[in-house]
Amino acid sequence: MANILLTGGSRGIGAAIADLLRDDHALAIQSTSGDLPADFADPAAPADLWARALDRLDGRIDILINNAGLFEATPVDLPHDQWVAGWERTMRINLTAAAELSRLAVRHWQDGGTPGRIVNIASRAAHRGDSPAHWHYAAAKAGMVAMTKTIARGYAAQGILAFAICPGFTMTGMAEDYLASRGGDRLLADIPLGRVAMPDEVAVMARFCAIEAPASMTGAVLDVNGASYVR
Repeated sequence: MANILLTGGSRGIGAAIADLLRDDHALAIQSTSGDLPADFADPAAPADLWARALDRLDGRIDILINNAGLFEATPVDLPHDQWVAGWERTMRINLTAAAELSRLAVRHWQDGGTPGRIVNIASRAAHRGDSPAHWHYAAAKAGMVAMTKTIARGYAAQGILAFAICPGFTMTGMAEDYLASRGGDRLLADIPLGRVAMPDEVAVMARFCAIEAPASMTGAVLDVNGASYVR
């Protein structure tokens, strides 16, 4: 049984991941207002969450799954200060918090001389970009992919593995709102599969990376996008 810290676990992809893992593993699940609350807009939140998760899991975390994120439009024609504020908020929540937790995880495993795994839920936007109102979202997810590869290359010899998953549109509240706002039929026409991914499909991949993937897969970036972007 592994001890797992999962962020963004209250709904959508995170809730689906939790459902797949909770019967066989010990979970500490972060959300903004749930069982282990933390608001990643607060710079102090990641380190505080890590300490509370360690306490919850008897001092040992084996797997970190970084899933927390937000998808807020920041149009380029906003007043400059507002645009910058939106950029910084998205970067802090979607990338910096995940980086802080990943660093704490790596140090935890190094100090204990134990192996560990990081699974980062990134996005198709890391590769193909996003809408003009979402520069920040695409940049944050691209940063998450680069961070995953760097961790994989830097610490594989210590048994510390890292994987990234890049969903396209997924049927979560966030995706539903976006599909409606952008004209759902036109967006679906860009997905050869003819539909968006379901949260449980992404969760299956997250569980595989967290528990089953062979060590030689470390550094892998896995797509779940219905062939809407192929590399």
